[in-house]
Amino acid sequence: MVLLACFLIQSILWFYADFNAAEHFGLTLNGLKHGKVWQLVTFQFLHSCPFPLHVLFNCVGLWFFGRPVEEVLGSRRFLTLYFASGLAGGFLQALLTFILPRHIDLPVVGASAGVCGMIAIFCSLYPMQELTTWIYFFPIQIRARFLLIFLTGLSLFGAIVPFDGIAHAAHLGGIIVGITYVRRGTAIGNWVGRFLPARKGRGLKLRPLKTVPKGIWGRRGKLRAELAEDNFISREVDPILDKIAAHGFESLTERERSILDAARKKIQ
Repeated sequence: MVLLACFLIQSILWFYADFNAAEHFGLTLNGLKHGKVWQLVTFQFLHSCPFPLHVLFNCVGLWFFGRPVEEVLGSRRFLTLYFASGLAGGFLQALLTFILPRHIDLPVVGASAGVCGMIAIFCSLYPMQELTTWIYFFPIQIRARFLLIFLTGLSLFGAIVPFDGIAHAAHLGGIIVGITYVRRGTAIGNWVGRFLPARKGRGLKLRPLKTVPKGIWGRRGKLRAELAEDNFISREVDPILDKIAAHGFESLTERERSILDAARKKIQ
């Protein structure tokens, strides 16, 4: 709602007052050089106007990927990560514009960096989740891990060789924050974790999603009997959550993933 409200105000000012907010509050390297550091925050609330497709796409992405991430991490950590992804994306965009002189220093606007951070977190937590996307009128099924690989590769290429008017470096910065927060066992992940600490006691703890992600986490046989035990969560699930916090979701075995899937359904 905040993004839509900002877009409405931005469009009204653009149409009736001939005031282009992007020129003053959009992110530019020249603006940062002149001390306009607030642009690292304000650019995240602006979008291309008056056409609403830019803001609508970002809102849709934030709705579908941000909601489950907020459910898992909690509202406070979700907002922290969202704005951290936006800040990192804006900084990386300005840095590459400075390092690579052929990059044009145009005002950057949009919440895409924060949205890409949420996509990266979701896909890192649930790499085997099947997602449905549309190419023209044809639905295409793709697993979350492949979506993240494609999005990262596209953003990396676009950051080095800008082939359109999209700020791919900003997307890449958001993706880096999202991935490294989930995979805090790495050196860079630990550095990010200093500024975005997990819950005290057990690191990153996953809350059960209201909508259980689909995947290939099969083999229910023994799990049904184990689930009947009262100490199943503390005996089986907590060590798995600790392993995710230390080494990332991809370090889990098939059985451990099956245990998590069965535990979510039991909690539901």
